[in-house]
Amino acid sequence: MRARIVPASRGARWLGEGWQMFRVAPLGWLALVFAYLFGTQVVALVPVLGVLVALVAVPGLTAGMMGAARAASRGSGVRLGMLLEGFRLGLRQQLVLGAVYLACSIAVFAGMALADEGGVLRGALAGRVGAEPPQGDDWARAAVVFALLYVPVMMMFWFAPVLVAWHDVGAGKALFFSFFACLLNWRAFLAYGAVAALAIVAFPLAVLSLAVMLLGGAKLKLAALVLPLLVVVLPTLFASFYASYRDVFGAEK
Repeated sequence: MRARIVPASRGARWLGEGWQMFRVAPLGWLALVFAYLFGTQVVALVPVLGVLVALVAVPGLTAGMMGAARAASRGSGVRLGMLLEGFRLGLRQQLVLGAVYLACSIAVFAGMALADEGGVLRGALAGRVGAEPPQGDDWARAAVVFALLYVPVMMMFWFAPVLVAWHDVGAGKALFFSFFACLLNWRAFLAYGAVAALAIVAFPLAVLSLAVMLLGGAKLKLAALVLPLLVVVLPTLFASFYASYRDVFGAEK
């Protein structure tokens, strides 16, 4: 197992390759993404414990999504059962990854909350009635702190779930390899991030702005526009994770 260094141009193509994988089995992908979102949200409804369990499950579920993308890249169907593939391939190590992810998530949100001197963000995170979204300097400071803290976490977990599932390595080694594979390929990931931001943020905003101009704010139902966009964007995004793995680590096991 050795990470390759790929050119930035490859990173710019990962989202497009994710779209091609989505097109192979759109209905299977939609079922998979719905089960992922619905399942984690239902579990998270359980006070305190539910959120913890949902966070611990993220790496294993991510490996399942990557497995679905691998199947789609081979022209195979995407089945709902693939969502749990990560847990079947190295359950103990996936749970270790989940525990580390939980600890990192708590640290990230704690740091972001501390950056909110007005306490608005802490109130929102605590679910207190009447809490308002952070504004002005509070919002900017919290966003910067979140980015600085979460980017290293994202690098550690980008490849780690599939390295555990498909390469039979321990959680610690998987986190190490994932972090440095991302670091070595920072140009490709920078290009990928730019393309993903354009597709996930700029394009939906353009669609919403056009709808507002054509339909008027009073008649516009945002959910009617946002939900179809999410239905297409989320599976494409998950599949693009596999495209990055395929380029950086080569032929999968």
